[in-house]
Amino acid sequence: MAKNPFMKVFVAQGYYDLATPHFATEYMISHMNIDSELRQKVKISTYEAGHMFYLDVESLAAFKQDIAKFFS
Repeated sequence: MAKNPFMKVFVAQGYYDLATPHFATEYMISHMNIDSELRQKVKISTYEAGHMFYLDVESLAAFKQDIAKFFS
């Protein structure tokens, strides 16, 4: 992100994911050594499911809306 200030990051994860816990992701991103302006280009969305949140129909629908909004 430091080399490409136009880059945006979208992180999608489930609340009940034991492989990649959402609090660990939030901690890592909050402790990244980047400017606060660049940090605002990181979007985290968490869904009511586990590691493969897209298998849950409601989470998949929410993800579809979130990613469409991110791309627009």
